[in-house]
Amino acid sequence: MKLTYFRHSPSNFGDEINATMWSHLLPPGFLDDDDRDLFLGVGSILWPHLPKSAMKHVIGSGWGGYSGTPDVSDGSWNFVWVRGPITARQLGLSPESAITDAAVLLRETPVPPPKPGQGPAFMPHFESTMRGTWERACKLADITYLDPRADPGVLLGEIRGAPLIITEAMHGAIIADAFRIPWIGIVPFFPQHRMKWTDWAQSLDIELRPVTLPPSSMLEAYTLLTGRPGKGAKSNRILRGRAAAPANAALSYVAANRLSKLARSHEPQLSSDAAIERATDRCMAALHRFVLQRTAPRQSGVGR
Repeated sequence: MKLTYFRHSPSNFGDEINATMWSHLLPPGFLDDDDRDLFLGVGSILWPHLPKSAMKHVIGSGWGGYSGTPDVSDGSWNFVWVRGPITARQLGLSPESAITDAAVLLRETPVPPPKPGQGPAFMPHFESTMRGTWERACKLADITYLDPRADPGVLLGEIRGAPLIITEAMHGAIIADAFRIPWIGIVPFFPQHRMKWTDWAQSLDIELRPVTLPPSSMLEAYTLLTGRPGKGAKSNRILRGRAAAPANAALSYVAANRLSKLARSHEPQLSSDAAIERATDRCMAALHRFVLQRTAPRQSGVGR
């Protein structure tokens, strides 16, 4: 069974935790390179273009709205659980199939210790690291910058060591919440990244109260105003050019000021202890049943 998740260059924290998390939760040899069965874990990866010939096992994944809805009635899908109620409704699944994002199971794995001496931290969406100037804004605001392209182990230690996480990246909030670190959700600059936040929040009975940040660069302002990714060569050249430098510097200062105010005075969010414990237990039980179903035939000499 092949572990399948979104891979991108540069890498993205929320997706890359798949590479280490499952090795602690699954028996040795459970995952391999046999792509007749796909293990779909953390991420918005329920796409219609996944191989139709493969059996797709969904373990806490979500539908992100980035593509059409897959046809899950063709016999090639096995839903162990999905990220949230929006995903369940979109795919025509029972409400009981929506537990929460699979990343909650980091609570059941060995993780790096909290990094000591940290203050509030900010994690942008990994695409915003390429459009914005958030590292500079964090430095100006005296806030720890969490680069979602960095090593997942390092980031886990930094998240666990922070008293507050401000995050545009959904998995920044998911993992902070899992480790009981208060968080402030930021409305993603690119509109397509917003719905999945609600999907996850509803799974834990969180009444989501996201706040907005001003753009930290001209390219980010373009994305916010147009609703377009702002990845074109022409927009990059103009909005990152010398003529735009004064405006980009000013926007960095405005963004830093807003970050500083949020860290000082905005009320953060956190799911209830009961909700996170219930979701963790349900996910572990569902995973355990799935593993038993897959390993019992092997033990009796039947199956792949």
